[in-house]
Amino acid sequence: MSVGIPLGVLDLVPIASGSNAPEALRNSIDLARHAERFGYARYWFAEHHLNPGVAGTSPAVVLALTAAATSTIRLGSGAVQLGHRTALSTVEEFGLIDALHPGRLDLGLGRSAGGGPPGTRPPRPAATPVVAGRAPNGLLIPPRFSLEHLLGSPRVALQRRLLQLPHAQPQEYAEQIDDILALLAGGYRSPDGIEVHVVPGEGAEVQVWILGSSGGVSAETAGARGLRFAANYHISPATVLEAVEGYRAAFRPSGELAEPYVSVSADVVVAEDDDTARELAAGYGPWVRSIRTAEGAIAYPSPDEARRHAWTDADQALVQDRLDTRFVGSPGRVADRLAQLQEATAADELLVTTITHDHRARVRSYELLAKEWHNR
Repeated sequence: MSVGIPLGVLDLVPIASGSNAPEALRNSIDLARHAERFGYARYWFAEHHLNPGVAGTSPAVVLALTAAATSTIRLGSGAVQLGHRTALSTVEEFGLIDALHPGRLDLGLGRSAGGGPPGTRPPRPAATPVVAGRAPNGLLIPPRFSLEHLLGSPRVALQRRLLQLPHAQPQEYAEQIDDILALLAGGYRSPDGIEVHVVPGEGAEVQVWILGSSGGVSAETAGARGLRFAANYHISPATVLEAVEGYRAAFRPSGELAEPYVSVSADVVVAEDDDTARELAAGYGPWVRSIRTAEGAIAYPSPDEARRHAWTDADQALVQDRLDTRFVGSPGRVADRLAQLQEATAADELLVTTITHDHRARVRSYELLAKEWHNR
């Protein structure tokens, strides 16, 4: 049941073909203003590196710019990638923003982009039965997509090397989360008893979220510490059920939360009718292909450019799960699909990410969806 379920926005700060990074940043700030007016609950920025078609390299920097241009909507990271960062630098950055915009920040934390230590246990399989690729309520759960070819890519290895200082060793993830929580709360002590206080940062009014794509270490860390958890249907639709179930199974009440709290993301394009929405969504396939070949996200293609892409069977296999699980169509059709996703995952919130070549169409997509969703 979708009644009362908040919608949020996840923004990658995409660069459209023929455009540039400054325009993409201005478009994202403009979209945040509109999202605030449309009634969206949150506006999150993702972190990506070495992608010619994505300008969202530093969530904290873009958040600071956006906070100054908005007034009420919550702003957050989706997510800060801790594999190449420290707990201290993360708390200091968000503390600076919170000092001028208190009570509006979501500190979303992720593991990727730095090659941190792997989890100690494999993800637990989902208990929800998936029959013929469908959850019990009909939500599509496609076959798993292997990322092994990406992990072995020279480009990914180069990104890791450029992000990290020479010979630096990423901190164990759960330990890093504990350090962040202690620094925020003012209770940090080093192993030999040294007390430190982060100013600004300590006492910051931020919500801490953990983002994860499976039921492994991210879900378990979020659950065990009683934190909010965001699962990614739009990135890894095959594992969304195991992610939310793994989190809930590991959940222990905390001073922050008495019960589990889950957000689930989805890729969406909305227009006045299905045909127009499909036209606006045409660039998605080539764009996802560029990411999954480890080339780095290309500038987002126009519909005409997308139609000129010569698809091979191998190309199609790279993107099929993402194409099949993107919600594209009229406001009613997309809202129905989002309600189905919410029902299957029992999500407390949904996080919507929309990319179109034309900025006005992107703003309009969010407007149409908000009106439909809020009128239900």
